[in-house]
Amino acid sequence: MADVTIAGLAREGGVGVETVRYYQRRGLLETPERPEGSGSNGGIRRYTADDVRRLRFIRSAQAAGFTLEQIGELVALDATDDRARARQLANERIAALDAKIQELKRVRASLQRLARECGSGSGGPCPILTAFEAD
Repeated sequence: MADVTIAGLAREGGVGVETVRYYQRRGLLETPERPEGSGSNGGIRRYTADDVRRLRFIRSAQAAGFTLEQIGELVALDATDDRARARQLANERIAALDAKIQELKRVRASLQRLARECGSGSGGPCPILTAFEAD
């Protein structure tokens, strides 16, 4: 892959240019130096395949539920090869996901119960409609 502009980096990473700039301000992505001179590269920053990989990593880590602070720590840990801390962060994320899964299972069971009650044909308003009324 040839070096790309910030727009190309954003496109390759599936984000907008402002998102790339935000990640740069947060220290998650490097901001390349602006080259001197005129011509085809004059003044335009260029991003490499490594930058694309880093951006994709950030997006994947976010999709897994890591915060930007945790992602920054993971990026820093990569440079130090601190696998124990990286594993700890992953295990913390797994525990949080497990808790969320349990919560979603409880919500699903409640909705299934309400749907059954609504379909029972008994008089009055459907329990689904009344379950979400504000107290």
